[in-house]
Amino acid sequence: MIPLSIAELAAVVDGKPHGLPAAPDTDPGADPLNAPVTGPAVIDSREAAPGVLFAAFEGERVDGHDYAAAAVEAGAAAVLATRPVGVPAVLVDDVTAALGALARHTVRELGATLVALTGSSGKTSTKDLIAQLLRELGPTVWTPGSLNNEIGLPLTALRADAGTRHLVLEMGARGVGHIRYLAELTPPRIGVVLNVGTAHVGEFGGQDRIAQAKGELVEALPAADEGGVAVLNADDPLVRAMAARTRARVVLFGESGEADIRAEEARLGSDGRPSFTLCTPTGRSGVTMRLYGEHHVSNALAAAAVAHELGMPATQIAEALSSAGPLSRWRMEVTERADGVTIVNDAYNANPDSMRAALKTLATMGHGGRTWAVLGRMAELGDDSQAEHDAIGRLAVRLNVSKLVSVGGLEAAWLDMGAKNEGSWGEESVHVSDAQAALELLRDELRSGDVVLVKASRAVGLERVAIDLLGDTEGGVAAR
Repeated sequence: MIPLSIAELAAVVDGKPHGLPAAPDTDPGADPLNAPVTGPAVIDSREAAPGVLFAAFEGERVDGHDYAAAAVEAGAAAVLATRPVGVPAVLVDDVTAALGALARHTVRELGATLVALTGSSGKTSTKDLIAQLLRELGPTVWTPGSLNNEIGLPLTALRADAGTRHLVLEMGARGVGHIRYLAELTPPRIGVVLNVGTAHVGEFGGQDRIAQAKGELVEALPAADEGGVAVLNADDPLVRAMAARTRARVVLFGESGEADIRAEEARLGSDGRPSFTLCTPTGRSGVTMRLYGEHHVSNALAAAAVAHELGMPATQIAEALSSAGPLSRWRMEVTERADGVTIVNDAYNANPDSMRAALKTLATMGHGGRTWAVLGRMAELGDDSQAEHDAIGRLAVRLNVSKLVSVGGLEAAWLDMGAKNEGSWGEESVHVSDAQAALELLRDELRSGDVVLVKASRAVGLERVAIDLLGDTEGGVAAR
């Protein structure tokens, strides 16, 4: 964040300073309006530190205004609030809008290269890869986890400072117009669209509407002669069609022969890790990733396209991709317990595309031993929900997953039904009521050599199954 006085901050967000002590007559230069806010912005008073801006949000359960005094006591320079809080504050009508205005001002003044990406799946993993590549070229700030909405995105932007060279922002959407709004707050020079899948199809109202929403990113890019670059997935027809919606120069990535940044000889090792030959206009180099799953080939190519645009040679890109690890939790986290059981925690979120990718990886990692798929509901699929859950259950059988454990209510029953209709018999597929029941089943039956995938939409909370299973033995180490 660019250091601002409280007076300057108020001007940027169209707010009113409130609760400041009176300026001393003996030292006009000590006017509290000149007190510096050096940032960044935080929304949790426990993260307050000297110089930060505490943004007080009214949540369903907690009102940040009640914690304003604690934040200032911890060192916060001021509070962004909608009502007086008894400590130095800037009062605004809407804290979210004010935070966005501050982010817009910051990125405009800093002049860092701003990279934004979106897609139905793989956003966070790809963002993490881009960040790990670009930080080799200079100081880089990126979205932590998946804080990709109208609050999380400004918070990330406000972590940048005068030394930041690259700002990598993940942009999510719950409907048409959301990405357009985010791109107005933090205008990108490089925009990446990964894919248009079926995640949130019920919320959007159809895949075409998803494509419309995701394409707002490339529409927001500057023209080619102003440095705008649209990085598009050549293997996804709905994404590739977005080339007609942008003034920016288009760079294609994928396994298609027409892609500018291309993967050749892509394959998945027996350990579930992908490898391929990276082909760029300036050279070729081999990549063997530390991440798990064939879907990471596409993610890696998207990251490579961004790095190539910013001047990184093919050999350096390949080396960086080969050494890159996961930065965000519960996304294909692979851990081997001391007793030889391997746990794959991919429980942060789920949609049909990511479910298929995770199951294929599980099947590869089996090494002839038993594989367990502990799966739960995929949210926001609308009228397609039954068919999609049924299809995932059937896929588990086709991939010869040894045991399918469907966890939860109606959607889990559809998973189990799909598996049984595909030909699962006996106890190869079982439906349990909740995470505790799944945990008890696994504790009774797991043995050395088993590989367990845990995956569902975030609201299901299946990560507790993976976490508790890892806590059952001491000395668990990350699988190599």
